[in-house]
Amino acid sequence: MVKAAYVDKDGLKKGAWSEEEDNKLRSYIVRYGHWNWRLLPKFAGLQRCGKSCRLRWMNYLKPGVKRGEFDEEERDLIAKLHQELGNKWSGIAAKLPGRTDNDVKNYWMTHLQKREKSNKYAAEEEKTSNNRRKTEKSSARSELTSVDPKSSSRKSEKSKVSNSDEMFILESSNSNSSVVLNAFKWDLNLSVEQNGLEI
Repeated sequence: MVKAAYVDKDGLKKGAWSEEEDNKLRSYIVRYGHWNWRLLPKFAGLQRCGKSCRLRWMNYLKPGVKRGEFDEEERDLIAKLHQELGNKWSGIAAKLPGRTDNDVKNYWMTHLQKREKSNKYAAEEEKTSNNRRKTEKSSARSELTSVDPKSSSRKSEKSKVSNSDEMFILESSNSNSSVVLNAFKWDLNLSVEQNGLEI
């Protein structure tokens, strides 16, 4: 629905453009060009502000402006360029011949933004579920490979060496790769080298 035209307190017309106004603007710009948008309405015989004239020309009256529905190729290009450039509508419109930055922006806001948000949300959900699955798999693997220290039997090798009244027990533990030397009835004067042991 188009807002009906009215005249504001400054005497400028606002709202919908009439066919007569379009013709005046078009004929003036074709003949003289758009040299100064602020002064142009006065010389063109329009009761409009310069901004309104500029927007009307750029978005509707300019030759080569493409109106109507966006095709699938244009939609995909807009989505791709928006990922690269962000909200730079004039940069995106420059890659779409005949489309204005205003048309591109309006189409993005009304149609593509919702689609992009839903695609982004679906991608985040999939990523979260994949991470959850990986975490569950790794925790299941760690449960299978982990060994309870109470139930695990420590493999140790024991060798007894006796020398006269002294007895030495040599234990080597596989769990922490340390060599423990236990001596029973240890005589402080004896040393390990005297018994022929090598560590």
